[in-house]
Amino acid sequence: MAAGVVQETASPKRPALSGWLSTLTKPTHVTGVVIVGVVVFCAIFADLISPHDPILADPHQRYLALFSPGHVLGTDELGRDVLSRLIHGARFALFVAVAPTLIALVIGGLIGLMSGYVGGKIDAVIMRVFDVVFAFPGVLLALGIGAALGAGMVSMIIAMVVVTIPEVGRLVRGSVLGEKEQPYVESALTLGLGHFRTATLHVAPNVVSPLVVIGALQTGKNVILAASLSFLGLGVKPPTPDWGAMLNGGRAALLSAPHVATLAGLAIVTLTVGFNLVGDAVRDHLDPRVRNNS
Repeated sequence: MAAGVVQETASPKRPALSGWLSTLTKPTHVTGVVIVGVVVFCAIFADLISPHDPILADPHQRYLALFSPGHVLGTDELGRDVLSRLIHGARFALFVAVAPTLIALVIGGLIGLMSGYVGGKIDAVIMRVFDVVFAFPGVLLALGIGAALGAGMVSMIIAMVVVTIPEVGRLVRGSVLGEKEQPYVESALTLGLGHFRTATLHVAPNVVSPLVVIGALQTGKNVILAASLSFLGLGVKPPTPDWGAMLNGGRAALLSAPHVATLAGLAIVTLTVGFNLVGDAVRDHLDPRVRNNS
């Protein structure tokens, strides 16, 4: 019976479905969900809705303007359809934004949980390592790692994970420091559950909410970071559709064909804003103070 009391005390109170629906009544939150939803739809059904082969080049149709016959958004420097490349590029944009975030949430979350719960010298060493990482701008650090590992998707993901882990770990550590002082932790230890089970079964579930919020917001940051690495030539190899590479490719024709770089840049910014708005919606829903003030 006592163990059941501890479990009930430790389990976070999850807002009901009606809370999610009330959160999505805000126009900004709906906008974020719609933006991300449209990009996900394009990524899933790219082969069906794309009007042309995204890698098919036609040197005779280079830099066609917007609303050209057969090419609504024109063509790029190799005569490839811009709309088709934007649609197929959504797959890569989502993958390299979401995958590093999920990996960093798991690794950073575990490191933050251990650091905050164990404390002492282990906590001090981990925090100093995080401080060293924070001393470098994220893009610069990712650029250095990517350059050392070479261009490619795997290198991009590794670089972005390394940049993201300290931010996740520090957030989780701060939440754990507050949670481990709660009465249910002492009760669990008194019942003989042990530190490992207490940390994983009772403390960890109560730090999931901030982890979800930072995950949504960090995904938006990773869209920009991935595009930056691709723009600098550290992304996937051509002719794979990639918004960052499209931005770089259109840079040479900003005066004669500005639509190539402009549309790629708009796609990057729009998806970033979408994830940020979704992150705000998740935060507003999971934060009791925000819900109570609504």
